[in-house]
Amino acid sequence: MAGQIPDLNASVRTGTGKGAARQSRREGNVPGIVFGGDTDPLPINIPFNKLLQLLKVGRFKSTLFNLKVEGHDDVRVICRDVQRHTVKDLPTHLDLMRLRRTTKINLFIPVEFLNEDTCPGIKKGGVLSLVRPEVELIVTAGDIPEKITVDLGGLDVGDVITISSVTLPKGSKTTIDRDFVIANISAPSGLRSSENEGGDEVTEEVATEE
Repeated sequence: MAGQIPDLNASVRTGTGKGAARQSRREGNVPGIVFGGDTDPLPINIPFNKLLQLLKVGRFKSTLFNLKVEGHDDVRVICRDVQRHTVKDLPTHLDLMRLRRTTKINLFIPVEFLNEDTCPGIKKGGVLSLVRPEVELIVTAGDIPEKITVDLGGLDVGDVITISSVTLPKGSKTTIDRDFVIANISAPSGLRSSENEGGDEVTEEVATEE
């Protein structure tokens, strides 16, 4: 089960249609609708500044939220659409979908690296270079993994960690079919520089012999 699912606070929007939506915006809100499940659609308002802040963080459409509306039970939702002003590019309306526990969704799951202090490559001065600190997985809404774990205990300088070498959380799979790199243990900058200099010397020697 996932760790903390962020709350998304909203209020019930009275009235529907363009007039009610315009009134909502004048009051500093973004109108929206919550649909799906076995419940009727629910018109809501979300504070404009709060929504804009969430949008700036990124991956709003692939983040699972715990929607809190006074007078209603909390429900897990995911954004299906954010309509924006054609000129200002600011949010003007959003659609949220209720999720059943069995619903499959795409979410970015963080990668946690274990045993960094005992990793042979890092102890030699190597550097852990992150390519994907998060991996997009297809998961079940009722069983969202908190993280993907990677054990660095036996890795040396030059080793590459790919998704195929990692045990994914039960019931999840990647959205990308091919194998891809998550991280690698790169050589220390001093070692890379000396190797490059050595390569130049060899090139010069070969040129001289020719």
